[in-house]
Amino acid sequence: MATVLQKIKDIEDEMARTQKNKATAHHLGLLKAKLAKLRREILTPSGGKGGGGAGEGFDVTKSGDSRVGLVGFPSVGKSTLLNKLTGTFSEVASYEFTTLTCIPGVIRYRGAKIQLLDLPGIIEGAKDGKGRGRQVISTARTCNCIVIVLDAIKPITHKRLIEKELEGFGIRLNKEPPNLTFRRKDKGGISITASCAVTNLDLDTVKAVCSEYRIHNADVHLRYDATVDDLIDVIEGSRVYIPCVYAVNKIDQITLEELEVLDKLPHYCPVSAHLEWNLDGLLEKVWEYLDLVRVFTKPRGANPDYEDPVILSAKTRTVDDFCNRIHKDMSKQFKYALVWGSSAKHKPQRVGKEHELEDEDVVQIVKKV
Repeated sequence: MATVLQKIKDIEDEMARTQKNKATAHHLGLLKAKLAKLRREILTPSGGKGGGGAGEGFDVTKSGDSRVGLVGFPSVGKSTLLNKLTGTFSEVASYEFTTLTCIPGVIRYRGAKIQLLDLPGIIEGAKDGKGRGRQVISTARTCNCIVIVLDAIKPITHKRLIEKELEGFGIRLNKEPPNLTFRRKDKGGISITASCAVTNLDLDTVKAVCSEYRIHNADVHLRYDATVDDLIDVIEGSRVYIPCVYAVNKIDQITLEELEVLDKLPHYCPVSAHLEWNLDGLLEKVWEYLDLVRVFTKPRGANPDYEDPVILSAKTRTVDDFCNRIHKDMSKQFKYALVWGSSAKHKPQRVGKEHELEDEDVVQIVKKV
C-alpha cells in the first residue's frame, strides 16, 4: 500500500510541477490516467478475498425513500444537525471525532421518509485510506444526496479539501455524466469524432490515455468540449454523480458582511444547528436536490390517500415504475390506470404503463379480471 501511495504522491507532485499548455496536455493526460488507475487500486486491493477488502462502507441498512449523508470535517456540527432534524441521539461534544461510527436517523418530510446518516468526520488524505475515510466515503457513495457541513468560522478552503477527497473516490458532486460515447472494438485503432468544436482533447491525448488502460481499438464520439478527466471517468465507469448541498453551520458566530460573502457560493444554505436557524430552508433545499415525485393512490370508490404517497425518482416516474414500487406482480395484472393531476390532459385520463407522472398526481390502477 505504501508503494501505491508513494506513486500517487510522485504523480501529484509531477502534475503540480508541469505547466498547463497545449504542449504538455498529452503528458498531463497520461499522468491523470495513471493516477485514476492507482486510486482504483487503493479502493479495490488485488490481494484476493481476505484482508481488509475493498472500500466497504458502514453496515447501515438502507431504509425509507431516499438516503442523505452528512459529510464534513470533525467538529463542524454534523451530529447536532442530525439530533435537531431527526430527534435521533448522536453524541455531541466539544472535542473532535466524537462520532466514531455511522448514526442513522429518519426525517418525515412531505410524506416521504428520508434516511439521514451522520458519518464520522473525515480528514485530509481520507481518499488514500487515512482515518476511517475509506469507510466514510464508501457509505457516501450509496447516498442519493450529500450534505457537506462546513464551519462558517473556519476558512472556505475546507470546501475544496472535502471536494478533493470525494472526487478522489469517484464521487462527482453536482455534475452530469459526461456526454460522450466510448465504444471498444476489435480492430481499426483509436478514432475520435466530434459534433462540436473541441479544444481540450486531440487524438494523441486520447491514444495516450487509452494505451494506459491497454485499449488499442475504440471509437470516441464527443458531443461537447470534453476534458481528459471526462474521458477517464467514462473509461473507468465506476463514477457516481450525486447532488450536493453545502450547509454552512454556526452562522450565529459570524458578521452579516461575512454572511453576504458566503451567500455568493453556489448550492449553499446557511444554518445554525445549535439555535435551529433555517433548518426548514435546508430541508427544502435537500428535497429540491433529491428531485422526488409524490404520487397518491386512489382505491376504487374511495377518496385518495393523501397521508402516505408513493415516492418515485424524477428519472423513473412512469405508471409502470409506480406499479413496481407498490408490488412486483401488479405490473403483470395491469389493465389501465386512471390519472388525476398535472400530467393528465383531462380528469381523469385513462393511460397505459408508459405514461409519465408528475408530482402530486392521483392514480387508480384497474387490474385485469
